[in-house]
Amino acid sequence: MSSKHERILASVFTEPVSGNIHWRDVESLLNWLGAEVQPGHGARFRVELNGVEGTLHRPHRSSAASKQDIRHLREFLTAAGVRSSSGTR
Repeated sequence: MSSKHERILASVFTEPVSGNIHWRDVESLLNWLGAEVQPGHGARFRVELNGVEGTLHRPHRSSAASKQDIRHLREFLTAAGVRSSSGTR
């Protein structure tokens, strides 16, 4: 895993939840992990990773993801078996 992806993944799982993670970094991480990303309605998009499906939302007026978006991403990644401590899939 590249140091960039390690840093992003660590930021996603850091407490308290960060509100300063750029959405393009989240998309880069999902792509690197091998997630299948399909557009949905509006800002929603469907993500599948390791057999787990989820729906995430892109930010509307900002390039940074909200704390709630990061919580949803964290829950999705955890369900898909992605852990921050080891930095592996």
